[in-house]
Amino acid sequence: PALYVIPAPQFPFQQLLTALPSLQRIAAEQVVTLKGTPLLSSKKPTRLPDKLLAELLAGVPGTVFDHMLTHIAKHGGLAMNLQATGDLHVDEHHLVEDVGLCLGKAINDALGEKRGIERFGTAYVTMDEAMARTIIDLSGRSYFVFHAEFSREIINGFALEMVQEFFRAVATEGRMNLHIALLYGTNAHHQAEAIFKSFGRALRAAVATTGNEGIPSTKGTL
Repeated sequence: PALYVIPAPQFPFQQLLTALPSLQRIAAEQVVTLKGTPLLSSKKPTRLPDKLLAELLAGVPGTVFDHMLTHIAKHGGLAMNLQATGDLHVDEHHLVEDVGLCLGKAINDALGEKRGIERFGTAYVTMDEAMARTIIDLSGRSYFVFHAEFSREIINGFALEMVQEFFRAVATEGRMNLHIALLYGTNAHHQAEAIFKSFGRALRAAVATTGNEGIPSTKGTL
């Protein structure tokens, strides 16, 4: 069974919307830890200080997964330090999935009641010839739709089928509706990078402040 260790938030969510809490997930032979630095979130684009750029070590062979995670941090306006080790003698599936579960839960915990945020976020991102679209609804309900066909199966040892499993895990623990589509592209690296970047941009839009303290739902709760 998995064990989540989540210290109490140190900052009010209303002021620091993208504060990722410290989070550790321990499951079987996987250990994933994520520590976040709170950043102000707004509709206006901001340049992150260099010292707050993500430092990621996911533990998956090669550097492709680390590279993709960095795009989420950069374009999502998140500063986080992530380290993960796991049963790679089997394959990368468990570790990649646990990283997604850890990140999703950290995002959901940071959002709290979701007061004063947009809730919905959409982003189209191009990477040369490739284009990806991500739509997020921070609804409190987990639902995942993924449409992508990559031009090859593996990039530098990283199986691209794990892209879908990673984002499924993020949606599950992030309690979000997450719809991702690779619209077109021919280069597998560009295809994957466009997806990760579009997720980061859509997330940043979804947590942007609206200027009021209300919960963005007619039910009064999310």
